[in-house]
Amino acid sequence: MNLTDFDYDLPESFIAQEPLEPRDSSKLMRLNRQTGAISHHIFRDILDFINPGDALIMNTTRVIPARLFASKATSGGKVEILLLRQLDDIRWHVLAGGRKVLPDVELHFAGADVTARVEEVLQGSERIIEFSQPVNNLLVQLGEMPLPPYIHHRLQDAERYQTVYSRQEGSAAAPTAGLHFTPELLLKLRDKGVKIASCLLHVGLDTFQPVKVDRIEDHHMHSERASLSAADAQIINEAKLAGGRIITVGTTSTRTIETAAILSAGGDPAHPEAIGDICAWRPVTAFESDTNLFIYPGYKWRVVDALITNFHLPKSTLLMMMSSFAGRENMLHAYETAKQNNYRFFSFGDAMFIS
Repeated sequence: MNLTDFDYDLPESFIAQEPLEPRDSSKLMRLNRQTGAISHHIFRDILDFINPGDALIMNTTRVIPARLFASKATSGGKVEILLLRQLDDIRWHVLAGGRKVLPDVELHFAGADVTARVEEVLQGSERIIEFSQPVNNLLVQLGEMPLPPYIHHRLQDAERYQTVYSRQEGSAAAPTAGLHFTPELLLKLRDKGVKIASCLLHVGLDTFQPVKVDRIEDHHMHSERASLSAADAQIINEAKLAGGRIITVGTTSTRTIETAAILSAGGDPAHPEAIGDICAWRPVTAFESDTNLFIYPGYKWRVVDALITNFHLPKSTLLMMMSSFAGRENMLHAYETAKQNNYRFFSFGDAMFIS
């Protein structure tokens, strides 16, 4: 398929600049992926659409203050660093914005007794840098929340770019479909008999990397660290075997759970077409590894029955994933309907429930 198959027009006025209060007051579009039928709701109505015995899976990653501002030791030139992934105590995979960010360039950070050295130049603006000391406990002092470039308003409360269930620090971006949940809504779902499970995927480069090839099959997905515990795998497997639906919150949870299904069947997420059906008595398996699973139309879905997501950027791998799940024509029609009904798009925007 061609990249242009996943393009659509979106005036800038539709891009949400601030989150709504309360979190669960966003609009919610319900899309039937079989018929294409659409209905309009408020996010807290999700309580009516998830049934007792269904399993709801959420990514518990937590965003770090990953945007750092530095200057070159020799010239004073400005460099912007986006931390993507920690490689060891002092080495990080980053995106570096600035001129001639070359090997052995030394970087200084204002007001902090820490420096960094460019160790390796990778593709494009990707770099490996080595700090003079571990910076994990210094990031609140050094960095700021890495809001996407299309958000121009300053975020007053950094916790509004975290889900209420975030736990493990490590992401360069929030799993934004989860931003709509409140503690009260989660308790109501649990009280209703919905099974709650967690997974982990630290959001990395592909959130920021545009697709640059004409044929989407030629796009290379970067690996992101993901995991599913044995206890959470058991919740999912028991719900599936009992006839409940597996409902993922966001694209990151979706990739993680489908990765767990491919691994359970003895497959490789890089080549999901090489395996057949899932194992009936163990649909998913616990794992902790990198995943570069790329889901686009033609992918064979194995475990996920329904999902919650936001409205995604044109030509993005996320829109491709949703098109695989619900059908490209259904998705593009839903997006046009969303514009006609003044939905808010992207990270701080409104949500969809696709089933």
